[in-house]
Amino acid sequence: MKRIFTLLLLFIGLGITAKAQDFEYSKKGQRVIEETPLSTDVARPERFSIHFQTTYIYQYKPKFSSDYQGRNSLDSAEQKDNSVTATLYLGLRLWKGGELYVNPEIAGGSGLSGALGMAGSSNGETFRVGNPSPTLYLARGYIQQTFALKQNAMRRKGVLNTQSVDADANQLAGYEPKNYLRFIAGKYCLGDYFDNNEYSNSPRTQFMNWALMNNGAWDYAANVRGYTLAFTTELQLGNTNVKANIAAMPEVANGAKLNTNINQAYSLNAEVNHHFNLWNKPGNLRLLGFYNKANMGNYQDAINIANSLSKTPYVDAAAIGYNGKKYGFGINFDQELSKTFGVFGRLGWNDGRYQTWCFTEIDQTVTLGLSANGGAWKRTNDNCGLAFILNGLSQDHKDYLAMGGYGFILGDGALNYAPEFITELYYSFKPVKQGIWITGDYQFCMNPGYNMDRGPVHILSARVHVEL
Repeated sequence: MKRIFTLLLLFIGLGITAKAQDFEYSKKGQRVIEETPLSTDVARPERFSIHFQTTYIYQYKPKFSSDYQGRNSLDSAEQKDNSVTATLYLGLRLWKGGELYVNPEIAGGSGLSGALGMAGSSNGETFRVGNPSPTLYLARGYIQQTFALKQNAMRRKGVLNTQSVDADANQLAGYEPKNYLRFIAGKYCLGDYFDNNEYSNSPRTQFMNWALMNNGAWDYAANVRGYTLAFTTELQLGNTNVKANIAAMPEVANGAKLNTNINQAYSLNAEVNHHFNLWNKPGNLRLLGFYNKANMGNYQDAINIANSLSKTPYVDAAAIGYNGKKYGFGINFDQELSKTFGVFGRLGWNDGRYQTWCFTEIDQTVTLGLSANGGAWKRTNDNCGLAFILNGLSQDHKDYLAMGGYGFILGDGALNYAPEFITELYYSFKPVKQGIWITGDYQFCMNPGYNMDRGPVHILSARVHVEL
């Protein structure tokens, strides 16, 4: 905890002493916003907002070759599955700089084989829950407080030290400081604020694969539905954004209940995001680091115990108190190439000694892709993308699965190891000006679950997404 408080105090000190830097960058790195002239006559900031989304995904997988399969394998038989989510976004401006957001959500359906058997699972809208029936729950409920940082250099003639913000889900229309210190506390998804990417961030509108919506090697703190209790500090200075966070870990791997005793378990996350212009085109470079502590079992310890008893390894049995630790990093970039095309990629690594606890069983990942909007063929609101994913495991993790061990995502009962390779191609069509998108998607997977004895796998998907 001392490290956290020291980091927060450092952020505050930086904010108070900072000199202004001229920039045109918004809070989540998703949008460039121009300066606001003093004389401009604009609408009042929103006091209250309501937005809504619903997403339906249908997936089909034909039969594929498999020498064997285990409890957590992607089923080699022909499969059809679907999922649906619906979210209500409620926002309220409380006071100067203070905002409250509440998101009730309903989710139902299932990923292929219950989202098991592929480290890069194919449907980012599904969770690893036992009951696929539609369920209502609170996805987010948090308070956000923003403090403007005064900077004399920004006070050029006729220009305010603020920027306009458009109405959006969990974003009230109005103005925010160009440079600020912000605190976010409550329940939300860490992916709302960390590891964002302009072209590869949302399975509702972009790529569907888990390893493309977030860095696969980032075992980010979350319950089984992807949310956690957290406190985040964000500092925006010029073209650079810095975030630090402490979040609750689930009590058990892939668990629904969060452990709020930070003396036992917690997650620390930090990210630096630099916005730049390359060839007069906007781009972003992000460096992410994380450290998790929980009641995690050690893969090598589990193997040693199993060998001494001549049994199959069970990683939960190797957990000793709350001594499990995992750390890692991620690099994330996006770069506009033209008004039509953009390129993006991620690189991720974690030490892979202790069991996967929250996200998915990926210890190393590399992704690279190209995104395009339909402007070049007079379909400005359409978009499409092509991406490649290469996922890998640590040596201890490989050995554990090869001996027949199970995680909460993978476990074929044996393993003939090879990196998991996935290609995804999608086209999103917007038939009307209103907020509806229809998407066709194809994914090809070599070595599902890192196993050369299984696959390849072909997955076809159709998605309907509505925003109001």
